[in-house]
Order: sequence, then C-alpha cells, then structure tokens
Amino acid sequence: MPDEDYLSLLDRAKTQLPETIEKHERFTVPEPDVFQEGKTTVVRNFGDIIDALRREPEHLVQYLLRELGTPGHVEGRRLILKAKLAPTQITDRVMSYTETFVLCSECGRPDTRINKEGRVLILECEACGAHRPVNVRKQPKAPEEDAIMEGYVYDLMIEDVGKKGDGVARKENYIIYVPGTVKGAKVRVKIAKRSGNVAFGQLTTEPATR
Repeated sequence: MPDEDYLSLLDRAKTQLPETIEKHERFTVPEPDVFQEGKTTVVRNFGDIIDALRREPEHLVQYLLRELGTPGHVEGRRLILKAKLAPTQITDRVMSYTETFVLCSECGRPDTRINKEGRVLILECEACGAHRPVNVRKQPKAPEEDAIMEGYVYDLMIEDVGKKGDGVARKENYIIYVPGTVKGAKVRVKIAKRSGNVAFGQLTTEPATR
C-alpha cells in the first residue's frame, strides 16, 4: 500500500511540476518568414510572431517601422513593409524587440507585462516579480530645415551604387536613390518621391532649393 501511495504522489508531481517548466522551454519566437513582392517586403508569419510575444500588434509594428526606417502596415496576419529589406534585418529587429519588451532580465522568462509609471515604461515579470525600466533606443530625427521634401532640389554626393545600378546618396538620416549616376559624383537632384526616410530623385539643372 505504501508503494502505491508513493507512486500516486509521483504521478501527481509529474502532472504538475513539468507543466510550468515545459511552458518556459516551449517559448520560441518564430523566425520571420520573409519574401520580396515587387518593391515591398512581406513578413508572412507576423501573426504567429505576435501570438508568441503576446504583445499588441501595433506596438511591434511601430517599433519595426522606426528601426527599419520604412513605412508599412498589417494586412491580415502579414506585415507589409514598403522597402526591400534583407530577412536578417527583420530577424535582428524582432529579437531586439523581444529582449527589450518581452524577456525578463532576471529569470529570462517571457511572462511579463508592460506598465507605465509617469513617462517611464516598466517591464514587470509575473514569474519572478522582477521589474525594470524599458530602455528604448530613439533614432534622432533630421532637423526640419534639412528634411528631404518632394519637388525640392539638393546638391548631393553619390556615396554608393545600389543593386539595380542606381546611385545612392545620403542626407541626414535619408537615403536617396538617383538613376544614371556613379559613385563619387557630385550631382544636383530633384526629389520625385519620398517614402519614410527613403527618397527617389532625378538629375536636374535647376538651382538648389536648399
């Protein structure tokens, strides 16, 4: 009889203790399933990533758009980014988000929630009770007088050449693609289109606007 009691207790322990451990071991963030669609980048399993992180989709979207420097939106369970991006860029940003906004720095578990104390975001762990401020890296914004504007003309230096052969110039935190130019050329460019911090320009003889 004592043996039967012991086995009964052992079975009960197996059904209770491993459940918590197993839940922690199961936590993995799906690797972004990325593919190019024209001039856009699509994360097909964005919904699965959100489900794993247990965060509001808009919170992760805004973080990724800021970090990747591109506009975008959610379409169903997919994330559409309006720029050509390498899968590693997106994976790195998702992991950075996970470390910053999800994982507890004390026990490493994802059982956390974000609270706000004044202007400070606090990450609180429901598993171990630890809490810490969320340190978010902010990208500096270009001063208004230097912002790239559609229809404006700028004197630029072509610093590189893109995969499609277009020259690449930079101004503050903006990247400008200029067809028909070569690396090292000093050119005058009229901005035809701007999307986020990416712009497309054309060579011109018009006087510089700024």
